[in-house]
Amino acid sequence: MKPRGKARPAPSNRAHTPRRIAEMLRVDHAGEYGAVAIYRGQQAVFGQSAMTAPMAEQLSEMEAEEQKHLDAFDAMLVERGVRPTAMAPLWNAAGYGLGVVTALMGRKAAHACTEAVETVIEQHYAEQADAVEHEEPQLAATFREFREDELHHKDVAVEGGAREAPGYRLLSRIIRTGCHAAIRVTEKV
Repeated sequence: MKPRGKARPAPSNRAHTPRRIAEMLRVDHAGEYGAVAIYRGQQAVFGQSAMTAPMAEQLSEMEAEEQKHLDAFDAMLVERGVRPTAMAPLWNAAGYGLGVVTALMGRKAAHACTEAVETVIEQHYAEQADAVEHEEPQLAATFREFREDELHHKDVAVEGGAREAPGYRLLSRIIRTGCHAAIRVTEKV
């Protein structure tokens, strides 16, 4: 027999979001947050001169795509009751700082930064899409769609001379290592 009275509220979406999916969404949200910060830092430098204005415009277009991703993850976190990372203020400062520093190093170094970050992120999205394909096909499709944008950013960076940046190998290794570390921390914190 059904109890009388008010209907029980629907259970929280949080109860229906498996921990590993919550970790994926938290990491992706933080990654997009950091990407927007990197592009803003780079634009702050390149936007200062008419000579570098075309670079600032290119970065603005890539930032807009990252912002679209960030907005989508903002909505997913709310819908699924997933908390964002507590590291967001640090990732914002680190991303902006990385953007400024690589832009100050020059156009090719800024592209090297983009290439390194996007290499890690596009691989991360591919792994996530494969991992959730059967249980969450719509989420897998979102990961694949965003991966395509990241691959485009990576291609733009390579075409812009990323691999010709002074100290490219070291710079790329440092940035990739930082991205991998940020992913691991963000999954839990």
